[in-house]
Amino acid sequence: MPFANFKVPAGSLDEEQKELIVTRTTELYVEIYGERARAATMVLVEEVTDGGWGIGGGVLTLAMLREDQ
Repeated sequence: MPFANFKVPAGSLDEEQKELIVTRTTELYVEIYGERARAATMVLVEEVTDGGWGIGGGVLTLAMLREDQ
């Protein structure tokens, strides 16, 4: 069973964006493995609580991510 796990900051994606991740990831696996993979592909979009991320030795928050936009 193909499986993909995306971890994203909580509140950074809306429902439509999460659905897009699921559908495009599924399509990618189907492209690679063939149509038989569609029914068995599992895509998990996990939201990590704010402050639960780190990069470069520091805590990364949603506010910090939004500053770059």
